[in-house]
Amino acid sequence: MPKTDEMYWIDLPSHADERGRLTAIEAGTDIPIEVQRVFYVHATTQDRGGHAHRYTDQVLIAVHGSLTVRAFDGATKREFRLDDATRALFVPRMLFIELLDISRDGVCLALTNSHYDRAASFRTRAEYLAALAGPEAH
Repeated sequence: MPKTDEMYWIDLPSHADERGRLTAIEAGTDIPIEVQRVFYVHATTQDRGGHAHRYTDQVLIAVHGSLTVRAFDGATKREFRLDDATRALFVPRMLFIELLDISRDGVCLALTNSHYDRAASFRTRAEYLAALAGPEAH
């Protein structure tokens, strides 16, 4: 099973000149997944996440503002502060993730290696812990 120590920062290639900054992401080159789905969380009024995906790896980027990602693997918790659009966070499948302290102007971009399948996610911590304890998670 993935552990929180398998999460890591990715420095995204960025180019700046007098016009501003451009950051481009190429799947398989700059990030370790082939992107199947892109979504973003914005205009939030409360914390988000609170689930784990059985098959989905993610790359998260705070493209504007900031947020904290809290990850839990059944034993260990880790927190990462995302506040730089040139840094991404790799989040492997089967970690319980929460998005916390999202700034009023925060926009979190998520790149994933699979299409959304609600049936392949654990929507509560109790459900997640039960899956970790059961044979289907191993």
